[in-house]
Formats: sequence, C-alpha cells, structure tokens
Amino acid sequence: MPLTAIAFICLILGLAPALLFLRNIREYRGPRALAAVGERVKVSVLIPARNEEGSIGGALEAALANEGVELEVVVLDDHSGDATARIVGEIAARDGRVRLCEAPALPAGWCGKQYACATLAGLAKYEMLVFIDADVRLAPDALGRMVGFMKTSGADLASGFPRQETVGLVEQMVIPLMHFILLGFLPLGRMRASTAPSLAAGCGQLFITKTHSYEIMGGHASIRGTLHDGLKLPRAYRGAGLKTDLFDATDVARCRMYRTAGEVWSGLAKNATEALAAPAMIAPATLLLLLGQVAPVLLLIFGGWLGLSRAGYLLAALGTAAAYLPRVVAVWRFKQPVVGALLHPLGVMILVAIQWYALGREMLGRPATWKGRAYAGRTG
Repeated sequence: MPLTAIAFICLILGLAPALLFLRNIREYRGPRALAAVGERVKVSVLIPARNEEGSIGGALEAALANEGVELEVVVLDDHSGDATARIVGEIAARDGRVRLCEAPALPAGWCGKQYACATLAGLAKYEMLVFIDADVRLAPDALGRMVGFMKTSGADLASGFPRQETVGLVEQMVIPLMHFILLGFLPLGRMRASTAPSLAAGCGQLFITKTHSYEIMGGHASIRGTLHDGLKLPRAYRGAGLKTDLFDATDVARCRMYRTAGEVWSGLAKNATEALAAPAMIAPATLLLLLGQVAPVLLLIFGGWLGLSRAGYLLAALGTAAAYLPRVVAVWRFKQPVVGALLHPLGVMILVAIQWYALGREMLGRPATWKGRAYAGRTG
C-alpha cells in the first residue's frame, strides 16, 4: 500500500476520536451545587482500606470537611498490616461521624475491593452512597455537588474522573490517557440516551449511587470477581435497566493513583483483560491507537527517508495535529501535565504494551496481583 494511502488512513483514524472528544467535552461537565431544599441530604462515604497508612488520614480529613450534607464516613480496614486502623481509630475518637470496621475473611470467588465495598454498603445508614478510594481527596463542596448531579440527571449511579496528580514521567505520559480514551471513543449523548451495557463507563476511584438503586441491582455482589469496577459496576447497573452517568470531577476530587513507573504498569495491567486487552478488543484497539495516534507522527518525522510524497506529508501533518488536539485541550480542561501531552505517541505505545503484557500474562495462566493478593485472570 502506498505511503500516501497509509497517511490518509492514519488521518481518518486520528480525526474520528479528536472530533468525538471535542463534541464530548461540551457535554462532560462538572456537577453544580444542590440548591438548599430544607433538610440536608444524608450521605454515607465508604472507603475500603488495605495498607493505606500513607493515604487514609488525608482521605478522611477531606471527606469530613464537606459542607451542605449530613454525612458519615465508614472505613473498612481490610486486614491491613500497617498503621491504617490506628490512624482511622484516632480520627474516629475525635469525630463521631467516622466509623472504623474490620473486614471479614475474604470469601472464595471475590475480589478484595468488591467484597470490601459490598460490606461497607451493608454498614451504611444513609440514602446516598459514595464509594471512594483511600487516595482520593474530596473538595469541600464535592458531596453536595455530586448529590445535586444525581438529582438533576436522574442517574442511579454516577461517576467522575478526579484530577489525576502525576509526578513521574511515566505517570504523566500514561495516566492522562484515561480522559482521552473515555471522551475520544465513548459518545456521551448515546450513553445518556440509553441503558445499553455496552455504553457503560466509570472510574473506580469515585462512585455515587442511590442506596435503593444499589440494592435493586445486587450491589457489588453482582461484580464480585472483577478487578475492574470502573467498567463493570456501571455495566451491571445498566444490565438491570438502571441509568448511569458521568460528570467532570476535575475540581470535585483529586487523586494520586500510582507513585512509580512499576505501579503504573502493574496497576493498569491488573484489570486490562476486562477492557482494552480482552481478546476481542485488543487487536482493533491496537490498530486504532497505533495508526491514529502514533503512525502520523512517525510518518512526519521519517517521511523523507521513506520517500513520502508532498501530499503524504500534508496528510501526516494533519493526522499529527488531530492526534495532539485532544491532549492539548485536556491540558487546559483537566489540568494535565504539558510534558505528557508532548510525549503523547510514546504514552500511547506504553499503554498498548501494557495491554499486550496483560493478555500474555493471562494466556500463560499467571494471576494478577494487587494489594498482596493474587487473582486468576479474567477476560470477560
């Protein structure tokens, strides 16, 4: 196939997600504050914690600083071997809104986080449940705004991607791709107009749900074996005919997901085969990402050595612009690092490599490990 034709294909594959990203960015909005309506809404903030001594104190203090709602914060210490329980206990001793509970033994067939969340939901007292990871820091008005979003959207479950704090170079290249994948490949308009499970999306760091809806769909027991609650929980809601939605959580919460390049690799690989690395998805996803986001840049750089025509150069330049456009917008909109955007093609290549690593690991029968536990691979 002539290089000019390849450059044209790359342009199309890069332009499609760029245009969808720009369209979605107008619909992906932050939640607004709930207007005062008499009695304050009651919210249970639920935090599973396993060896989180470096994070749990900050998560609790941020949650307790929220105004405009009546809240309780329930922490489930999941057999931690560090000072997690002691830190939570000290905060609970001075603030009665905090409860510390000990996790029962993990039953067979359950992922640790899903069992912890199911246990927390059974301990909650209030009409709204907010599940957050221990490394999430809620803004002081986060809970009120999230409740407001639930009221106005009519959603049974909603999720948002917090502002991702990234320090290391690999973090800055790879973690911001969450927004690119979400908004570049999921049509939000269709998602909101349908309860089709195929249009499900969410972020496991931050969920809010109506307690009644959670009970109707079977809670985390319905996804007990998964490591990918960000995808599987909204899919389970939709499978039960319930509505899910997304909001921009950039100024609602912040999170430092991983702290080293190794954590980025293992953290993203642990559940990859339940999403992009699923056998039916990985080949088309690889082609879309490499041809649309990497190949135009390579053609632009090495086109002279390859004999690329003038028309091919123009197509490669347009394709490169299309590939970078969502990342440039995301730097402004989601406060993402500039260096990660500049190294976008390299970040995409690392992401693709993680997917193939995860699939290879599963095919070899090697379990994913996380938080000191090993889980057999899943491709569903």
